Amino acid sequence: MTSDLLAPLDLAFWNMESAEHPMHLGALGVFAAHSPTAGAHAADLLAGRAAAVPGLRMRIRDVWPLGFPYAFGGAARVPDPDFDPLRHVLLHAPTADFHTEAGRLMQRPLDRERPPWEAHVLPGEDGVSFAVLFKFHHALADGLRALTLAAAVLDPMDLPVRKPRPAEPAKPLLPDVRKLPGLVRSAVSDLGRALDIGASVALSCVGVSSSAALVSEPSGTRRTAGVVVDLDDVHHVRKARGGTVNDVLIAVVAGALRRWLDERGDGSAGVAPRALIPVSKRRPRTAHPQGNRLSGYLMRLPVGDPDPLGRLDTVRTAMDRNKDAGSNRGAGAVALLADHVPALGHRLGGPLAGQGARLWFDILVTSVPLPGIGLKLGGNLVTEVYPFAPLARGQSLAVAISTYRGQVHYGLVADAEAVPDLDVLARALSEEVKELLAACGS
Repeated sequence: MTSDLLAPLDLAFWNMESAEHPMHLGALGVFAAHSPTAGAHAADLLAGRAAAVPGLRMRIRDVWPLGFPYAFGGAARVPDPDFDPLRHVLLHAPTADFHTEAGRLMQRPLDRERPPWEAHVLPGEDGVSFAVLFKFHHALADGLRALTLAAAVLDPMDLPVRKPRPAEPAKPLLPDVRKLPGLVRSAVSDLGRALDIGASVALSCVGVSSSAALVSEPSGTRRTAGVVVDLDDVHHVRKARGGTVNDVLIAVVAGALRRWLDERGDGSAGVAPRALIPVSKRRPRTAHPQGNRLSGYLMRLPVGDPDPLGRLDTVRTAMDRNKDAGSNRGAGAVALLADHVPALGHRLGGPLAGQGARLWFDILVTSVPLPGIGLKLGGNLVTEVYPFAPLARGQSLAVAISTYRGQVHYGLVADAEAVPDLDVLARALSEEVKELLAACGS
């Protein structure tokens, strides 16, 4: 294993972390257990398999003692000579509520002196189920990479064999003078894109009509909840009204927020929070296959609209407009600017960037792809998978969505003090799907 310099966005995630706002993402997989001891057996399997996965042995270290003088202030993934999987795979006492335990564990930052990941095995008190909470630092992996690492310690899957990636040619220390005109044009284009993104962010702050319920002072506490929705119901709405599955899933979030705000007494009239919808720009043959490659769309959720179909139409129109413009421009593409900030700038400005998230968007709504086949661990089938996104500083709530075996799983992460009623929002997601079905004549 060799050292791997962090991509700029990875470095940004590493430096904007704080004790109150850890920058790890998570996934809670619930398994149907074959026996009461299935959880303990699963922990043994995870620890044994983790030792053989190179990506799980990588810790993150500052680069100046590591031979990267051109990236002063940066960091790199390096092999941990003292890697012990038993420090990362932890077996807990039986629990009656997986989400209560997941919330408690999600609020704990990962140990930055070790490879930044953990797998917490939670046996169920019922004896017929157990859960595994995976935690990966965003500097170690984005959603797709985290899925790859988690799959490496689950039971083997019959997946197509990928062709080996061709070796990357060595990069010269100085640019080829014949390419200078193209490099200049590229630099001018990048500058224009940066100015466009900056102007779009400024415009997105004009006339913001969010809700105080989505903003909070950091308490360092976390609460999680999960909701399962039938994918056939989502397809029925999509076919009746048009758009995409993702349009429907985002509209469900808008409607659930409306119900939640009204029930808690905050009111939803006129509320249109800015939602950041991440877009993966990962390509299979990029130079940094482990690095984050993210952009995003920014849109205003039509929470204040009382008509469920009107909310869906608004979401669909906004998403179509974002897609037509592309993910390289607009207020949602701020993450792309990380490539143009020097490593030392990320180190010095990371905390400030973390504090600025609340000025950029009000709530994160992200989708995490999962394989269509059944996932297993020790022969025990995964029945539910709830993805969890990091919670930005100053924000109360983040929503992650995954589709798995004919079901949609919403994973909710909230500041536990700001959102003690997360179960109400979870219930509202299910109710919103029913309302959309009724509005479509089902």
